[in-house]
Amino acid sequence: LMARAGHWVFHRDQALAHLDDPAVAPFYGCLSMALTAVGGATLAVGRAWTGTPTAVAVDAVLWSAGLVTGLVAAAGIPYLMVARHRAEPGSASPVWLLPVVAPMVSAAVGPGLVPHLPAGQWQEAMLLGCYALFGVSLLATLVMLPLVFARLVTSGPLPLVLTPTLFLVLGPLGQSTTAVNQLADVAQGAIGAPYASAFSAFAVVYGVPVMGFALLWLALAVALVVRAVRRGMPFAMTWWAFTFPIGTCVTGAAGLARHTGLAAYQWLAVALWIVLAAAWAVAGIRTVRGLLDGRLLAAPQAPQAPVRP
Repeated sequence: LMARAGHWVFHRDQALAHLDDPAVAPFYGCLSMALTAVGGATLAVGRAWTGTPTAVAVDAVLWSAGLVTGLVAAAGIPYLMVARHRAEPGSASPVWLLPVVAPMVSAAVGPGLVPHLPAGQWQEAMLLGCYALFGVSLLATLVMLPLVFARLVTSGPLPLVLTPTLFLVLGPLGQSTTAVNQLADVAQGAIGAPYASAFSAFAVVYGVPVMGFALLWLALAVALVVRAVRRGMPFAMTWWAFTFPIGTCVTGAAGLARHTGLAAYQWLAVALWIVLAAAWAVAGIRTVRGLLDGRLLAAPQAPQAPVRP
């Protein structure tokens, strides 16, 4: 937050240029997801050190800030794409999903606050509000995802350095499965029958096929990454796209394991978590190495003009 604020204060021209760049502007959706994730983690595991009241207060503040910034990004970035950006044909990127997946993260983390709200209207409003955020993100994803796949089919694989961003498609798939399962966990005490039972059934009816599609996309993404590696895919910060999206599939599979009782989903969650840990290790080590040797901090090299005879 400090770095971003400093960028706007001291380099406003560059910050505005980022908003005008269809390849960079979608990353503003990450601000919302960062705030929401830290808030949710504070409530989930931080209360052992801070105490429950403090953890709830921190989560409430960060979740609210993430909610507002997420909705602004989910509406504002697509507006810029329509009104100001002029994307070239065949330039659709999985990065375009980042601003619209932000409300889904709020929907997945929000249920943690439901039991700490006053019973009755407050809890029900929070529950249904998170379902509304689920719908906002899901339907926006259904608009964006066909553009990404059409670009792959009509224009071929992404450039090597951008190939890891294919994993970003797993984000809304795994996070939406996580959200419906998290909401089903708290529905019983927050809303009356028959909706509480219906929400539990919806978590399975929705989550199972979406997780199946996520595994299909994972197979496609892995195949294209292997192809890119064989062609010399260099390390870049895009490698961090291997982490968060797989993490959402871990939590989605774990949620399905809770609500179906199937050991297969438990093993799937464990297997995906091992992949997640390996991805974090590789991306982390390569990032530290790139910072130490200066490669990640070096300015882009401008193409050299041809030498005239």
